[in-house]
Amino acid sequence: MALTRSCNYACHFCYAMLQENLRKKIDRDVIYSFLEDAAEVGVKGISLVSDGESTISPVFMDTVKRGSELGISMAVGTNGLVINRRKAEEILPHLTYFRVNISAGEPKRYAEIMGAKEEWFHQVCKNIKDMVEIKKENNLPVTIGLQMVLMPEYGDQILPLAQLGKDLRPDYLVIKHCSDNEDGDLGVDYDAYENLYDKLKEAEDLSDDEYKVVVKWSKIEASGVRSYQRCYGPPFMLQLSGSGLVAPCGMLFNDRYKKFHMGNIVEQRFKDIIQSDRYWEVVNYLASPSFNAQKMCGTLCLQHKVNEFLDGYKKGEFTLDPSPGLPEPEHINFV
Repeated sequence: MALTRSCNYACHFCYAMLQENLRKKIDRDVIYSFLEDAAEVGVKGISLVSDGESTISPVFMDTVKRGSELGISMAVGTNGLVINRRKAEEILPHLTYFRVNISAGEPKRYAEIMGAKEEWFHQVCKNIKDMVEIKKENNLPVTIGLQMVLMPEYGDQILPLAQLGKDLRPDYLVIKHCSDNEDGDLGVDYDAYENLYDKLKEAEDLSDDEYKVVVKWSKIEASGVRSYQRCYGPPFMLQLSGSGLVAPCGMLFNDRYKKFHMGNIVEQRFKDIIQSDRYWEVVNYLASPSFNAQKMCGTLCLQHKVNEFLDGYKKGEFTLDPSPGLPEPEHINFV
């Protein structure tokens, strides 16, 4: 979810411009009621990653701390600009992971790709360095990572960013695909990713014992193609807009997809929304033969891997039993 639709950047790859819906303000009363409902109904984790920059919301700090106090695993995805050392010291103890979206390793290209000022690159790098220090000084369990949203035309920044991560020493850099909508409005050339495979493997080789470069190969190699038609993911992982809108996923936030909209936490209690007939109408439609994700959705959505697994489970290809003897994965509430 996001706490606002607003953002202080204008990233070239941003999907949020395709997600416009009626804006409503998520204030402290709204978010506290939402968090209390989420804890009551058994929500495991909340990632503040969606269609706005949550860190610029007046309720950001309170949201992280209150969610944590209620027993919910909290996480943040951000451009990292406004999280200075004081704020980082306050929120890092309450987070499972903190991820900075940074799609370039050089100031000039950063400004071009991220729609930002060149000097912001240096401020973000300082903020990342401070967070790494705070984590080590206080022995915090929080995972600090960087994320590159890779469009093929950003290939020149793969290695500079991987090296920057090695210098700043977060826990990881993840390099992921760029999602597009069903109309291809962002113009992602999925066939062109193959030309970057050698650079991506070279970036992975910069990993060491404390810093990992992780390429989301399964999605990059998928070329935007889905192996399934039904969408089973929403009951397990809903997405909320920074306007308070509750929807199956961010690809359906836009007002033209109103038939998929379940409610709005600014107007209704969250627990009432997920117990409503409207919620189940949407969920059951997405899981029915009337819906075909291969033809009616954008590419590589938030729930893509969830849907791959659940589709395989439905077809008898997977079981729900975890592999015996293997340790529980990190960030289990976000798996």
